[in-house]
Amino acid sequence: MTGGHEQRVLSASRRTDIPAFYMDWFMEQLRKKTFESVNPFNGRISVIPATSETVHTVVFWSKNFGPFLSRGYGRRLIEQGFNLFFNFTVNSEAPLLEPKVPPLKERLKQLDALCDRFGPECVTWRFDPVCWFVNGNDIVKDNLTGFERIAERAIKAGVRRCITSFMDTYPKIQKRIAQKGPPMAGFAFIDPPMEKKIAVLSDMERILERSDMQLLTCCEEEILEAMPQGSRTRKASCIPNDLLMGLYGGCLSTKRDSGQRIRNGCGCMVSVDVGSYRMHPCFHGCLFCYANPA
Repeated sequence: MTGGHEQRVLSASRRTDIPAFYMDWFMEQLRKKTFESVNPFNGRISVIPATSETVHTVVFWSKNFGPFLSRGYGRRLIEQGFNLFFNFTVNSEAPLLEPKVPPLKERLKQLDALCDRFGPECVTWRFDPVCWFVNGNDIVKDNLTGFERIAERAIKAGVRRCITSFMDTYPKIQKRIAQKGPPMAGFAFIDPPMEKKIAVLSDMERILERSDMQLLTCCEEEILEAMPQGSRTRKASCIPNDLLMGLYGGCLSTKRDSGQRIRNGCGCMVSVDVGSYRMHPCFHGCLFCYANPA
């Protein structure tokens, strides 16, 4: 439901995978018409009203929309008057990196289902992050092998936005790998030179522009500025309030979200994230995850 007064966007969630693991909790909070949003840096709690009058759109982030789809949460939310938008991360099949996400074949079916039920204009495909690694030898591998296959499926489903970024090697990620002991003794993430990243983005752009899909980067300001002249790759807004107003009307702020990595090129607009690193641990077990503790 939209109106003339300014509403807010709920982000569900950068901090965990609510569609995969916490939809019952999410629906219960909507029944109570309120969320408690915990600031991850200072622990402050904000009480957020959550009705179809105060919430313009719910933006869901997930690597597994299976439970969301099979249990009909989307239909129930729409019946309650909420607009929906989906950031769906679909990466290549890589059990070493993402050990507990569903097989790629299943995730592609979920992508089709999201587009069929809610419209492809409400779906953004995230291929995120691109990473390089070695595992027990000097051969550098990457997770790009499935990109073109996923792109073809997303394009066929009608998706027109692909957001990507390159992995950041946070210290806790290195600590997590070390804690796994002997099975990961020869594993290490590699940070290639800028030229390699530019070449990869250029290749991705060429694959996507054949079907007029836009390539967007998340928090990659330095690389974006170094792209060759004529590149169509642009800065992403994973919370795109301007796009949401175009889809659903209504009134939203288009200010940048000061709580995000603006200096690094984050284009997200203001929203309220209702997930919690501590209260809502993610169980996908992704090796490169910045959200889970070491």
